[in-house]
Amino acid sequence: MTDNELIKIADSMREKSYAPYSNFRVGAALLCGDGSVITGCNVENISFGATICAERTAFVKAISEGKSGFIKLAISASGGEIPTPCGICRQFMSEFAYDNFKVICKGDGGGCKAYTLSSLMPHSFKAEGLK
Repeated sequence: MTDNELIKIADSMREKSYAPYSNFRVGAALLCGDGSVITGCNVENISFGATICAERTAFVKAISEGKSGFIKLAISASGGEIPTPCGICRQFMSEFAYDNFKVICKGDGGGCKAYTLSSLMPHSFKAEGLK
């Protein structure tokens, strides 16, 4: 699947977001190792700590469906600037994706930028030695 195809899916998911407080809508599309695409959108809550981002929604759905071998994630957000995942999402992704995992980001301004997870989160907390 091309990056543009994955971005289009993320664009469509953005419309399903629930963002009455920030009006910052985000959609995500996660390409899994078996070729399937799992989607997500942000879901806000009046108790902001209970809000879940689109990226984590997609990963949680994928993991709950037994998916693995994640290849890349596309996110599409409202607002003119090209977004990047928040710190919580970056750490969350690092639990399930490798450093060379690709994250493609798109804003309403039309521009896209691709990153590796290791460039977004160069010093993620790893569970090595905790198990």
